[in-house]
Amino acid sequence: MDDDFDMAAPGGEMMDDFDLPDEGPVLKVGEEKEIGKQGLKKKLLKEGEGWETPKSGDEVEVHYTGTLLDGTQFDSSRDRGPPFKFTLGQGQVIKGWDEGIKTMKKGEDALFTIPPDMAYGASGSPPTIPPNATLQFDVELLSWTSVNDITKDGGIIKKVLKEGEKWENPKDLDEVIVKFEAQLEDKTLVAKSDTVEFTVKEGYFCPALAKAVKTMKKGEKVLLTVKPQYGFGDKGKPASGDEGAVPPNATLHITLELVSWRTVSELTDDKKVIKKILKEGEGYERPNEGAVVTVKLIGKLQDGKEFLKKGHGEGEEPFEFKTDEEQVIEGLDRAVVTMKKGEIALVIIAPEYGFSSSESQQELAVVPPNSTLYYEVELVSFVKDKESWDMNTPEKIEAAGKKKEEGNAFFKAGKYAKASKRYEKAVKYIEFDSAFADEEKKQAKVLKVACNLNDAACKLKLKEYKQAEKLCTKVLELEGKNVKALYRRAQAYIQLADLDLAELDIKKALEIDPNNRDVKLEYKTLKEKMKEFNKKEAKFYGNMFAKLTINSNKDAEPMSVDS
Repeated sequence: MDDDFDMAAPGGEMMDDFDLPDEGPVLKVGEEKEIGKQGLKKKLLKEGEGWETPKSGDEVEVHYTGTLLDGTQFDSSRDRGPPFKFTLGQGQVIKGWDEGIKTMKKGEDALFTIPPDMAYGASGSPPTIPPNATLQFDVELLSWTSVNDITKDGGIIKKVLKEGEKWENPKDLDEVIVKFEAQLEDKTLVAKSDTVEFTVKEGYFCPALAKAVKTMKKGEKVLLTVKPQYGFGDKGKPASGDEGAVPPNATLHITLELVSWRTVSELTDDKKVIKKILKEGEGYERPNEGAVVTVKLIGKLQDGKEFLKKGHGEGEEPFEFKTDEEQVIEGLDRAVVTMKKGEIALVIIAPEYGFSSSESQQELAVVPPNSTLYYEVELVSFVKDKESWDMNTPEKIEAAGKKKEEGNAFFKAGKYAKASKRYEKAVKYIEFDSAFADEEKKQAKVLKVACNLNDAACKLKLKEYKQAEKLCTKVLELEGKNVKALYRRAQAYIQLADLDLAELDIKKALEIDPNNRDVKLEYKTLKEKMKEFNKKEAKFYGNMFAKLTINSNKDAEPMSVDS
């Protein structure tokens, strides 16, 4: 086969989601720095744990001792015994406290020097604190309870009773398992469940549960205060089964625990390959395209009938295949490259990514045409295809050549999307060639030109005209007089209705190769398009001028003049 194909006409869910800590000065023990610009100072006495700090609205618990600058003590929770609790950022304490404590970590001990304007000001707090007094507080942050306004309108207030694990939260498609108990404000129990399972986007009981669970971590337990708009509104809810009635416009108090969830993801843009994780895998690595994978498989039809079973018999080896090589159906191929070693998943595959409209004889049964398939897949192991950064230069050039040939085979078979992926991968192997020797650079250039031209042909077939135009432009940056690149870019421009640019490319191509039959035919197509466009334009302006003429035949209104 030639280096690239003959010229042919084209065929026919940010930052709001994260609770970031307030930025305070980075201190070492014994060091003092100013917080803000109002004179508040903080001296670190003991390091705290982790990196999290409380935020406005959180309920904090502290021990403190307050003194004047001369050392006179005027107050101490330590002397009284019980810790002092308050809600941060709500004006329940002096401003110096609100500003200073939100820079602290759990277990931290700090000395705050607070100027009068952030303490008790000109009036002081008789008899213990004189007017215009600068105060010092030795504060230890014992703990805090996170309180969040989930909906930002006061409709669902979440108070964390028990912290969860890790950092992930469930998404809309995920299936969650929760425990919950719902009460009215007078403590009347209206609903309770030890374990209930539901899909997040479908929700359960009332809208608040789905909204809250998306903010929670595994094992987290919270108390929700739910206003009527996120409960049962002005209609309320009648008693049903074990659940009590909820009066109209009732506020609910819901204790909610996220026990666990199964991650569900859509693997294709058209939502026709769905993966539900049944058991989490190990680590972070996943197979890449071209990896050799070993899996255990059970394939079922919608009625539960098994048509395939691999790797589950006693002493039976797992099934092995190479990804992205059409050795299995496309839906299964797409799913496996998203899995980790040891992961078990249920993969639901629509006919378009399975056996389509064909009947297929499988190991245990016949799969009827247009069947939705259900595969339970366990990824036992995998060996990744060698990545470009692990290759030396000759290996990169060889790999690029192989991918180009694979792309050519797919193109000949009419599988343009798969061919395009091969050409793109080929170019990636040799994209950065600054360290190549001169002869290797020449080889890489030939491959880049051929692969980008062939990829442009794929994009034209796939009607991705903007991408085709970009690929041809890349070729012309390497070879300014490449006739095929000019020709294919002109084809893309015609489809994008950039007729003037198309004409420029065709004229330039004919200057280089005046007898090129394909370019001449494309020029003929372009002229017909331009003629058609000019007719439409003439008709549009003709209609517009006709309307203007009709309006101009009416009696003209006299101009108003200044008196």
